[in-house]
Amino acid sequence: MKKIKIETEGITLNQFLKWASIVGSGAEAKELIQAGEVLVNGVVENRRGRKLKINDIIELRGSNEKYQVSR
Repeated sequence: MKKIKIETEGITLNQFLKWASIVGSGAEAKELIQAGEVLVNGVVENRRGRKLKINDIIELRGSNEKYQVSR
């Protein structure tokens, strides 16, 4: 699992996908989220504005990579 450090208390899912270099653009992040390809703590999340907190775990459907929001 990759730990991705953020400098704020929280970050939106859309911003996190870009910050962690999981996607190259906001449009790409929006597409993945709307297609139901992004899981937050094991549950499909379709809100790109979803606020992530420290220790949340993000993964893409069909990928073994997991990313943890950390400080």
